[in-house]
Amino acid sequence: MSIVRKDEYYSQIQGAAQYLKERLKSTPKVAIVLGTGLGNLSDKIKNAEIFSYSEIPHFPQITVKGHAGNLICGEINGVEVMAMQGRFHYYEGYSMKEVTFPMRVMQALNIGTILISNAAGGVNGNYNAGDIVLVTDHISLHQDNPLRGENDERLGTRFPDMFSTYEKELILKAEDIAKENNIKTHRGVYFGWPGPNLETPAEYNMINTLGGDLVGMSTVPEVLVAKHASMKVLVASVVTNECFPIGRLSPTGHDEVIDVAKIAEPKLTQIISELITRI
Repeated sequence: MSIVRKDEYYSQIQGAAQYLKERLKSTPKVAIVLGTGLGNLSDKIKNAEIFSYSEIPHFPQITVKGHAGNLICGEINGVEVMAMQGRFHYYEGYSMKEVTFPMRVMQALNIGTILISNAAGGVNGNYNAGDIVLVTDHISLHQDNPLRGENDERLGTRFPDMFSTYEKELILKAEDIAKENNIKTHRGVYFGWPGPNLETPAEYNMINTLGGDLVGMSTVPEVLVAKHASMKVLVASVVTNECFPIGRLSPTGHDEVIDVAKIAEPKLTQIISELITRI
């Protein structure tokens, strides 16, 4: 997908949205982004319609292990949803507009709420591997921004305010659900890292000093576009490796990240599936 002019980009968004509109049996109200090792929430989707990313016009293609590459539409607890089973990352070589293209398609489908999950490194000494953190804010070290370039007023305002990006009401509801199900959660600040390399010990120290509680290579671009599109946003992270204090640090591979995310998956699935009914 080559994005050159705003009219071309807008046309691509509308083309992908129209493709889905012509095939969908219901109208999704809530979007879900299922991150590394968290794709099995899709098992809870009833009357599922599955669209491979490869068949949707202008969609990028998945290159990362642990991401299935399907858009699944159906119902969870009677609520119409659209779930991304796998996401795109800047480090894969995509532009930021390509990374966030699905959010624009969701916007064109008039979806008002997006629930985003991810796997992240814990840069807070109170976090343990497998913990769930509800994100309250972010810091970005990405070199690019999906809103860079000529603004299209059909998509959002030139200078979106970021004061209340992470919906407080959704965070409170998620916390209530967690307490009702004896699931421990934290609140934290997500630090966006471009990747694909993991951080050095010195960089983990820096992130902690700057106020980051979590670090990951996704989510921030998606949130920026969702906010630009006036969507309500909730982000839930699974801590897959302990990165602070540095004495807790150990070599980490992608397979280990996926394994820890899968262990935590039932807890996050419980929270998100119940939250959908309370939106």
